[in-house]
Amino acid sequence: MQEKDFVSYEYRTKTVKAKDQIKIIDMYEAFGWEVASTASAVVDGVTVTFKRDRKQRHKQELTKLERQAEDTFMTINGLHRAKTMGASIFAYIFGIMSTLVLGGGMCLCMLTNDNIPAFAGGIILGVAGIALCGINYFIYKKLVAKKTKSLLPVIDETEEKFANLLEKGNDLLKAELI
Repeated sequence: MQEKDFVSYEYRTKTVKAKDQIKIIDMYEAFGWEVASTASAVVDGVTVTFKRDRKQRHKQELTKLERQAEDTFMTINGLHRAKTMGASIFAYIFGIMSTLVLGGGMCLCMLTNDNIPAFAGGIILGVAGIALCGINYFIYKKLVAKKTKSLLPVIDETEEKFANLLEKGNDLLKAELI
């Protein structure tokens, strides 16, 4: 009778956004994990299950590098979110204020009876509110471009650090095979 080689695996499950699926798979494969399965998760999410041999050589070093890579990956995602966060907050607040100006103009138009100056003032206020709502998008785009320009060198540096961590993990795996 032929003996089978028994391999004991450890498993890890990660849920990420669909846009990050390839990056997360590449990251964990660099540390000896294999994709066991993928499944759709909640809105715009993917659950990826990985497996790895429990008797992996250089496991401690790989785990240490893996944690550093996970932290760096989270930092990169945080930096990408930071590009639009401040501009979004400003746009929401500015949009609410613009809508209030528009609403104030509508109130002046509707609540006045036979008062031509108040009616004209309401129309002017309403047009100003509409104009403010219209320029909100352009202000948002300008703020995002400015923040992106300032964060781009930091993002590039962090992605380079991330790539170096993956290379170190992959080199440890190759050292095992030699």
